[in-house]
Amino acid sequence: MIDLTKRLNDMPIMAQRKTTLDANVFNNWRLQTPKLGNRIDIALQGLKTMHFILTPNFWAVVDAANYDAPVLAWMDFRIANRKNLHEPITCTLNYYHFAASAIRARSLCAVNEYFSNNKENTHTAKIIPLKQQQ
Repeated sequence: MIDLTKRLNDMPIMAQRKTTLDANVFNNWRLQTPKLGNRIDIALQGLKTMHFILTPNFWAVVDAANYDAPVLAWMDFRIANRKNLHEPITCTLNYYHFAASAIRARSLCAVNEYFSNNKENTHTAKIIPLKQQQ
């Protein structure tokens, strides 16, 4: 397996922007991580060899046919002092390919749909009724 962290650091960045991630997508990913593991690899439907890889340190769209060459990467998630779960997550978005902006929104929609379809059995907590005093 290719060390994607090293690859993201070694590849030249064509453009870099401060951006935000939708809180629902980010929160769904955090809820699914214990069940699915720290590295989630989602094949993007309709984008032949593109995969969306999600880890605690970065989210990246890579071209699997090109040895996982990065196309986009969301990094530096600002969650340390997060007070509200409904607010967007600030992060850095790196563009590694000239056409990366064409698949940015589509890839995030695919991730949101993936987590929406896998929500079943995410919550394992049970509600226990309190005993009434007599």
